[in-house]
Amino acid sequence: MAAPRRMVIIGGDATGMSAASRARRLKGPDELEITAFERSSFASYSACGIPYWVGGVVDGPEALIARTPEEHRARDIDLRLRTEVTAIETGRQRVRVRDLDHPGPGAERWVGYDDLVIATGARPLRPEIPGIDAQGVYGVQTLDDGRALAESLGERAEGVRAVVVGAGYIGVEMAEALRRRGCHVTVVERDEQPMSTLDPDMGRLVHETMGEFGIETVTGAEVTEVRTGDDGRVRAVCTKDGEYPADLVVLGLGVRPETTLAREAGLPLGSSGGLLTDLAMRVRGREDIWAGGDCVEVLDLVSGRSRHVALGTHANKHGQVIGTNVGGGYATFPGVVGTAVSKICELEIARTGLLEAEARAAGLQFVTVTTESTSRSGYYPGARSMTVKMLAERRTGRLLGVQIVGREGAGKRVDVAAVALTAGMTVERMTSLDLGYAPPFSPVWDPVLVAARRAAAEVSRDLRGR
Repeated sequence: MAAPRRMVIIGGDATGMSAASRARRLKGPDELEITAFERSSFASYSACGIPYWVGGVVDGPEALIARTPEEHRARDIDLRLRTEVTAIETGRQRVRVRDLDHPGPGAERWVGYDDLVIATGARPLRPEIPGIDAQGVYGVQTLDDGRALAESLGERAEGVRAVVVGAGYIGVEMAEALRRRGCHVTVVERDEQPMSTLDPDMGRLVHETMGEFGIETVTGAEVTEVRTGDDGRVRAVCTKDGEYPADLVVLGLGVRPETTLAREAGLPLGSSGGLLTDLAMRVRGREDIWAGGDCVEVLDLVSGRSRHVALGTHANKHGQVIGTNVGGGYATFPGVVGTAVSKICELEIARTGLLEAEARAAGLQFVTVTTESTSRSGYYPGARSMTVKMLAERRTGRLLGVQIVGREGAGKRVDVAAVALTAGMTVERMTSLDLGYAPPFSPVWDPVLVAARRAAAEVSRDLRGR
């Protein structure tokens, strides 16, 4: 009887363990041996839930774990926590691993593979400034990170001075979490408005809401130093124009693909530093190496360019594709339209497709419209306002992007636009979409369709003006 193929996975979160689980469903242990190495203390967890754990909305960390190591091992998936892969030798089809809990002689060894899955995720950006590695400065990427921050806050966080550096998704979510715990929160952002994942005019709406919730937001300010006390702990965050007292600092500056191992192994990387793969999630130029999740670049279906998008939804899909292919089936991942949703306090924030700057960078010409509407019929109790911004290509009217900022009922409306983008619809065609209507759920004209009507009219006006 032939020896089973060896599937080795670097990274035990969304992509890695989805790939392992899917491959195991297709092939038993007599055909496929699966080993996964994870350097942290947790696997198969929701990093997206960390702000809500820190904020006391959900329990953690156990509640954020989708499947325990014991459950994986019961399915003949050899998951090894606190084990770091330190090198990849593609020519000899092997990886070097190190036991982090038992250092010393024998802690490192080589493990061979027939199929290697790189699921190393992303790393939080840490600016190279004095004090950035001081005690009390936290990234928020793994459950170990979340646990360190939660333990630092303890049971009573009332009055703790927290500075969040960066106002992207993680930054604003962590700012809300810390404010809910009773901290005095200051957010320092180098751009002119928070949420650079929105156009500045939409980011301004987020800025206003953060102020209403008691979060001080300093924009147009780049951090130059994290000042520490004699004990080595953080005391303040400094910019060129000011100093902000801090008992703790949370970094929310975004992430970059963690592809150090891949780069050292000579594997192909894109402009963002993410691994380049084909549609089957196989690393380009390699028949035996796969990659997915936050460490890869993906095709943007709207712009036609490759981009780095760090989201758990994609990571899980990548894992399913990889596991299917390693398990002998066939699957592909065609690309993304760039859909994301978040919230700060009661404000829901959503976007899909391209921002204005992204559309210009892709060489596209476009028109924009911004509309105000309500989540329900205006006369129905609980109707809340929302702002919808829409980009459409000049001449063709093809939908290019949508941003939504509003109260309850606003965020998930972006899914309609995401489907329209995936289908390559024009804004004119969108106006005929047969969406559900009843006063408790929507006005007669859904807010997204109101924006589509305005955009279609703007495209028509632009054509007449030529």
